[in-house]
Amino acid sequence: MTAVDEGTTLGVAGLIMELQSVGLRLETTLETSRQGGAGPSDSGMLWIEGVPVTVPPSPTSPYSLRAEDDGQAIYRDGAKVASVAGTARPRFYDLTTADGVPYHQIALLHLDSLASTVVQACNYWGNSDQCGFCGIGLSLAAGRTIAKKTPEMLAEVAVAAKELDGAVDATLTTGSSVAPDRGALYVARCGQAVKEAAGLPVEVQFEPPRDLSTIDQVHEMGVDALGIHVESFDPAVLARVAPGKFRTGIETYFRTWEHAVGLFGEGRVSTYVILGMGEDPELTVEMCRRAVDIGVYPFVVPLRPVAGSLMQDVPAPSREYTEPIYRKVAGFLAERGLGADTAVAGCARCQACSSLNLVQNAGSPAPCGPTGGAPGGAPLLQIGRRPE
Repeated sequence: MTAVDEGTTLGVAGLIMELQSVGLRLETTLETSRQGGAGPSDSGMLWIEGVPVTVPPSPTSPYSLRAEDDGQAIYRDGAKVASVAGTARPRFYDLTTADGVPYHQIALLHLDSLASTVVQACNYWGNSDQCGFCGIGLSLAAGRTIAKKTPEMLAEVAVAAKELDGAVDATLTTGSSVAPDRGALYVARCGQAVKEAAGLPVEVQFEPPRDLSTIDQVHEMGVDALGIHVESFDPAVLARVAPGKFRTGIETYFRTWEHAVGLFGEGRVSTYVILGMGEDPELTVEMCRRAVDIGVYPFVVPLRPVAGSLMQDVPAPSREYTEPIYRKVAGFLAERGLGADTAVAGCARCQACSSLNLVQNAGSPAPCGPTGGAPGGAPLLQIGRRPE
């Protein structure tokens, strides 16, 4: 029995919050990981006590991943704290299109979610507007992906990912475009193709278009959910780390979200909210509540510095910083009846980069006890099962 099982140290949610702050020292092979990309990345993908998690590797972490006779486990100070199931290399990665493009350069499997940046370019990249946390140009420069994926390519890969590796949904994003629709219609066409071919629920992600009627067109294409990511609710932070988004304006995001919720429904519109960039935590919590009040899911995540990005040397926020924010936002979501299950597809459905849903499922609004669990030393989370 591990320390997590006993409830004598960290509960699973607390452990994951710790790991996403301090990382995990690898003393054995981690089969799957992600590098570069347009969002939180440079992470290993694994299941901790049945919970899907992405964790940044760190040679200085007090937590280590070790091999055992029957799998892998996480240790601290010589004691086992949690069992781990790794993720095998997806079988569809070994396939190629008829014209020789490897499937893994078209889309990746993030645990059980198929994901792709359909246009691996952004009008903010490489100039004064570049988002400090982003690495969208890095994976392209390293040859790990191709510049533009077609709807036909993505549909082909999605069918294989579902049939060979059990993908349960698809998340398609794109770099921001100077076009009036900001790239929304192309990524939606790709989502439509994936949904029609593979039958997977699909989330598409894009910046607020200039004309809200674009959202109506995206809805008519049959995709299931939208990600429209403000990244931070603090205008001073946006001006510093994401100037293009700052010029778009936080109120523009709210207008866009409200229109989108009217079409897609509550819980099917989400936004990334990154913690650890110097934001005002009280303002962040207040604005998350405002988003929840109109039916938007604020997907709160800790900053995960991407190697090669402008913020590569910024440390991830501590659990002591993130946990109170998780708890407050989780309370708002519970009051509104929103959760990972209402998201249907996308990052808010997957939850592997955040502890928000774990905290919400724990259902304990009280401050964390000295061991990181609920008061009385009980685990913060009743351990779930890995999906079959």
